[in-house]
Amino acid sequence: MRKLLFLIGVFMIASYFGAIESLAQDDAAATGFQTLKEKFIEGDWKFMSTVLVCLILGLAFCIERIITLNIATANTDKLLNNIDERLADGDMEGAKEVARSTPGPTASVLHEGLKNAAGGPEAVEKAIVSYGSVQMGLLEKGLVWISLFIAIAPMLGFMGTVIGMIGAFDRIEQVGDISPAIVAGGIKVALLTTVFGLIVAIILQIFYNYIVSKIDGIVNKMEDASIGLVDVMARNNVFK
Repeated sequence: MRKLLFLIGVFMIASYFGAIESLAQDDAAATGFQTLKEKFIEGDWKFMSTVLVCLILGLAFCIERIITLNIATANTDKLLNNIDERLADGDMEGAKEVARSTPGPTASVLHEGLKNAAGGPEAVEKAIVSYGSVQMGLLEKGLVWISLFIAIAPMLGFMGTVIGMIGAFDRIEQVGDISPAIVAGGIKVALLTTVFGLIVAIILQIFYNYIVSKIDGIVNKMEDASIGLVDVMARNNVFK
């Protein structure tokens, strides 16, 4: 499932870039796209390509996480009400089935709590905490790769900057003269790689912060639902 979502993310990114290129058929869009392509080529394709790869892979991971987290988001109030109705009728298996059939980490945690109802409230709380940690790890899966691309993109840009400056000084050494025409090319490459690296890092950082806030929201709902489950079970005399 995770690989499928990742491939979907890559396909969506490829479609996005294809759409940009098709939009370039218009005069205004064509001018901007052509300028972007020229600056990309002028910035030394070796470093610019690696920065572009960081952007594509980083966006693929971001899209995969966003799709996964949206699927994982559940209406916890409705879920708890359904479980409450089953427990009020004395149907523990029905309550478990409701939690089992509902997608998302919150339902999985509640199902784990219901499975340990025979052990009392302490056993339910312990099961919820333990399994909640597992679900937390699954929610954060892939974030380390997004963080990696956020860190690598500007580093590659800065590396291009350093190499561009070295090239500029090499030309000065060869010619034996310091003039703007001699050093302009190397400095231009240096600045372009830095700019593109920073742009990639900024884009991925925005997505990263959105994903983290989404995870925090899911975790908060998971904790509230877990507390609510214990109250619901106590109210329906599940604990003997």
